[in-house]
Order: sequence, then C-alpha cells, then structure tokens
Amino acid sequence: MPSSFTVQQAAGYEQLMGRWSRRLARPFIEFAGVADGERVLDVGCGTGSLTFALPEAAEVSEVVAVDYSPVFVEEAQRRNTDPRIIIQQGDACALSFPEGHFDRALALLVLHFVPEADKGVAEMRRVVRPGGVVAAAVWDHLGGMPGMRMMWDTLAAQDEEARRMRSLYCFQPMMRPGEMRQAFMAQCLSDVEETELLIRMEYENFADYWEPIAAGEGPLGKFVAGLDPARRAEADEAVRAAYEAGQPDGPRSFVAVAWACRGTVP
Repeated sequence: MPSSFTVQQAAGYEQLMGRWSRRLARPFIEFAGVADGERVLDVGCGTGSLTFALPEAAEVSEVVAVDYSPVFVEEAQRRNTDPRIIIQQGDACALSFPEGHFDRALALLVLHFVPEADKGVAEMRRVVRPGGVVAAAVWDHLGGMPGMRMMWDTLAAQDEEARRMRSLYCFQPMMRPGEMRQAFMAQCLSDVEETELLIRMEYENFADYWEPIAAGEGPLGKFVAGLDPARRAEADEAVRAAYEAGQPDGPRSFVAVAWACRGTVP
C-alpha cells in the first residue's frame, strides 16, 4: 500500500522531518514500552528514527524495520551497524510475517500516510503474540503543528488548490482525537490508551525551515514544486514573512504534538 508521503531524497527528508522523528522516538518508546530480549517490529521505519533508538532503550533481541519507500530502506540500511537490526522493504497493510511473530509492533509517524490505516493496525495486531503490544503515533496536523500549519495557512490564503490540500493535510487518517483509540478497539486490542506526546521543532533560520519544502519534500513540497515561477516567488516571500513575523531572520521554536495510542493483544 503506497504512502501518501512524497520523498525525494533521504537528506531532504531528514531536514524536513527525520530530525524531529528522532526527537519524538524516545517519548514514544517510553509510552509504548520495550523490554530486554524482545523482538520488535518497526512499521514505516523511514530513515530509522525509531529503529535505531530501540536498541538504545533496551537490550532487544531483534528489530525488524520495514518501509514501503526504497529511498528510505536504502538509507536506513546504509546507516545500520547493529546485527540485531534487519531493514527491508514492506507494505504496512500486508506484512510478510507469520501471526504472533513479534513481542511488539510499533509505528512512528506513518499511519496517517497509509490510505487504509485500519488495515495497518490489523496487520500489526496479527503479527504480535498474545500479551504483546501494538502502538502507534501520528502528528496532530490540525491543532498540534503550528510550524507546519503556518506554511499551509499562508499558502491557502493565496491559492484554492492549497486550501484543498490543507484540508487533506489536517484530516489525514488517525488524526482526530480518539480516532486511533477507536481503531485499536475495533481490532479487539485490550487496555487501549491514547495520549499526547510533545516535542519542539527548533530552526536556525528561515532557510533551515523552508529549504526541504522548496526542494519538493513532503506533500507541501510537492505542491510548491508544481507552482509556476511567479507563484513560487510569491509563496517564498509570503512564507518567509510568516516565519519572520516582523522580526529579523533567525532561530524560531515551534511546539509539535503527536497523538499516541497503545493496546495489548488478547
């Protein structure tokens, strides 16, 4: 099942989101739990933000990381130096593992990019043993990502297509309060709990903030890359003005909130 996330280059993704995924990985692991000796599946591993944090959190026996994007898989494999970690291409909605194979299945910042996210939850449940844990986290695009909403809102004020895409961005799968909890309960997971995880996204300057979007990374980057030169210049200027907010260019810090949910396989 293809992801709706657009990736051009691993380095661009790192600047856009990978660095923040790494910051979110630790509180997500604390919420999801991981114990010594466990076999853990990382669904939608990207460049390895969660994958490489797991062995640092516990003496796991194995981490299997899968992602649909060959760009991500190649980059994560290139970075891997731990023999306990296996990285391969895979489909979140059709995992190639037997039932009950893992102690935990985790998905960090991926389910909202899976068009049939419920299937992803069902597959994670299928491959986890009874008593094991399924957990996932997604950004709260509507109310918890002011740094990213600032871009979308600025461009939506200028362009009808940007307004349409903003609506899609804000209401991707699993993003509404309680939505993941309902999806987990629909799969008969027990002890289901949903919470919020918070980090901050800190930028050195406007270029640090805007460059990966300008290079075409992510859904907004894809939109910006498709603008004609005049509209592109207007977009660059408008987003810069929003970032600077009447002050000289320089560091800015934005809160970022993710919904997180976990449940136990009966």
